[in-house]
Amino acid sequence: MSTRHTIAVFGGTGKEGKGLALRWAAKGHEIVIGSRLAERAQAAADEIARTVGDAARVRGADNLAAAQACTLGVLSVPYAAQVQTAQSIAPALAGKILVDVTAPLVPPKVDQVALPNGESVVVALQRLLGPDIRVVSAFQNVSAAHLNDLAHEIDCDVLVCGDDAQAREEVIALANDAGMRAWHAGVLANSVAAEALTSVLIAINKRYKIPGSGIRITGTPAR
Repeated sequence: MSTRHTIAVFGGTGKEGKGLALRWAAKGHEIVIGSRLAERAQAAADEIARTVGDAARVRGADNLAAAQACTLGVLSVPYAAQVQTAQSIAPALAGKILVDVTAPLVPPKVDQVALPNGESVVVALQRLLGPDIRVVSAFQNVSAAHLNDLAHEIDCDVLVCGDDAQAREEVIALANDAGMRAWHAGVLANSVAAEALTSVLIAINKRYKIPGSGIRITGTPAR
């Protein structure tokens, strides 16, 4: 079990964010679902609570209130909303870890790699937010459909990138809590590989009709 956190999931009304929140709630973390509309956030929180049961500690709030309440934040919004959402909550995240799940998917060709300005969008976000918020990149390559099924074993590894090694370690522990095996994948600049890989996996899913392909790091001892 990782350090117990109060985790705010911004974009927790979407499939990816809700799936991560569900898995962490089932492991005993306190969850605050964040959304632009507190009512939508509470509806998603109620859905998670019904799935997890009486032990669940989950509630909804608008994004800023969720940021103020959390000890760690998770940004799980579409790429088009990444910067605006992060800027709106930044004052409440100083001194905290922000896990960014963003992959730069550009509709309608989401199965084609896009690298805005030729770099990681998570690196760009860290530069924008400044050093007071420790941004960590993770979970871009995990199927939302699998996350939302607690009975499904997540057969997918997670690449965790960040410039702060201790922050990466905390996110790796959270990935383990959510039923995944995670790896230190180096500095935040390396996030560009995981972000690009998302489009590759979408193309594989489409071609082979897979509900959610993932990655596995091979050649390593069992952990």
